[in-house]
Amino acid sequence: MDNKRSIGTAYEEKAVEYLTAKGYRIIKRNFRCRIGEIDIIAKQNDIVVFVEVKYRKTASFGYPEEAVSFSKQKIIRKVAEFFLVGEQLSLDTECRFDVIAILGEEINHIENAF
Repeated sequence: MDNKRSIGTAYEEKAVEYLTAKGYRIIKRNFRCRIGEIDIIAKQNDIVVFVEVKYRKTASFGYPEEAVSFSKQKIIRKVAEFFLVGEQLSLDTECRFDVIAILGEEINHIENAF
């Protein structure tokens, strides 16, 4: 499990570098609450962007973005609400849910993924 976690951390770092290069400002990484976790929370202009990062070495077991199931999306939405309330931001704050899918070394940034 430690190896999987360190691999995940390395690819989350690549995602942070990618987002930063695109002008995003990183607010939090690995935001956790009792409901679940969000890999990256960033701001693009005035939009709060919640980012799920998925990595696959190959597509043998499917594409990384396919791992963001409907149930995972529901959890991310609830964690996002928890974050907004905790930061005393309105639930009407403009938000977006993105997926950064990394297949091998190729990064696919899916804006408004869900």
